[in-house]
Amino acid sequence: MTNSDRNKAKKLSTEPYKGVRDFFPEDMAIQKRIFGVWRNICEKYGYEEYGASVLEPAELYRAKTGEEIVNEQTYTFTDRGSREVTLRPEMTPTVARMVTAKRRELGLPLRWYSIPNLFRYEQPQRGRVREHWQLNVDLFGIDSIEADIEIISLAHQIMKNFGAKDEDFSIKIGDRRWLDWLAVELGDFTKTEENKKKLFRLLDTKDKDPEKYMRGLKEIDTNLTPEIVSGKGIDWEAIDKKLNLKLKQIIKRLENLSITNARIDLTTVVRGFDYYTGVVFEIFDTNPENKRSLFGGGRYDDLTSLFGGDRIPAVGFGMGDVTIRNFLETHKLLPDIKNPTEIHICTLEEKFIPNAQELAVRLRAKGINVSTNLTDRKVGDQIAWADKRGIPKIICIGDEEAKTGRFRVKDLKSGDETVTAESEFVL
Repeated sequence: MTNSDRNKAKKLSTEPYKGVRDFFPEDMAIQKRIFGVWRNICEKYGYEEYGASVLEPAELYRAKTGEEIVNEQTYTFTDRGSREVTLRPEMTPTVARMVTAKRRELGLPLRWYSIPNLFRYEQPQRGRVREHWQLNVDLFGIDSIEADIEIISLAHQIMKNFGAKDEDFSIKIGDRRWLDWLAVELGDFTKTEENKKKLFRLLDTKDKDPEKYMRGLKEIDTNLTPEIVSGKGIDWEAIDKKLNLKLKQIIKRLENLSITNARIDLTTVVRGFDYYTGVVFEIFDTNPENKRSLFGGGRYDDLTSLFGGDRIPAVGFGMGDVTIRNFLETHKLLPDIKNPTEIHICTLEEKFIPNAQELAVRLRAKGINVSTNLTDRKVGDQIAWADKRGIPKIICIGDEEAKTGRFRVKDLKSGDETVTAESEFVL
């Protein structure tokens, strides 16, 4: 085999690993916009940003997220110290661990947010990939509906700041306590804790994957039907009063905050994780082209007790970057992509490159984003390069500019030119 043959044999694919994404500059610009809205609204509500390692002990997820998720949907492996570790599939167990570890020092209530990257080993499809970024927002230490209202209000405000109208999305609110009651009522079908968990996870797929939902019901019990599970004929008013769910009160309070697209939906909003204990909610896209759940959350008051600490009431949500980008694309709300470079310095000859670099340093000190030509290309090619990248203005440096310190600034969009001294230079 020749060296040429060996090189061909070793050629690597340019494709990314299945289910993950490359972010080219235009993709990064959109991602930065999404993250920027997230951070802006969270901090307007008084939330502080935190972070943590992407690696966690696998037992953290087995304990409360669910055995199925760990075994089938995570990247779990044994490290060189024979410890079983997992690339985090979600952030809530991590933040519960952190808060429990330093509860006395931190002081309650806590308003925290984070934008971690998360990993799930699942079949890639629209809205689902194997690595994504997710805004996590959590409020610890308040066990009244005031916390639920604040969290839902914050989620609503993020959607509005992306440019969404109320009719573009709906907020469906349920309560896991109703599901616990339903499980008792369906005792013949949910005799085991495992069947109960299966039913809850199935209900979470009812609108997202109807075929899987129907198939799953039959696997639990051949006589279990959607009508039975939906509680057909149940007096909802009586159940709401009996369980003290306060969902109507939450809806009314949200309306007082000018949030009019929220409604109660006990049979659709379930949330798949086992740790939810009370109010749960999901945001749905109403556009027929993308009619799906976008994100959701709820109350998880018992999760901190896993770590041996006192019970800490908590409520929060997670909003993924993939489904939100799909929403923005569907509703034509993606931001205009602009090159952050404000001006490019061209050089009439290669010998003027040092002059361009020195000028760039002085302009950057004024807060201007500047790039410089470093090639021997003709000036026309330099201008075409800047125009292709959306850089709005250029300066060209030759003998006269180097001697006088006066520059001709050209706007590439309008073609207008202005002559200015460096000392007077502003954009």
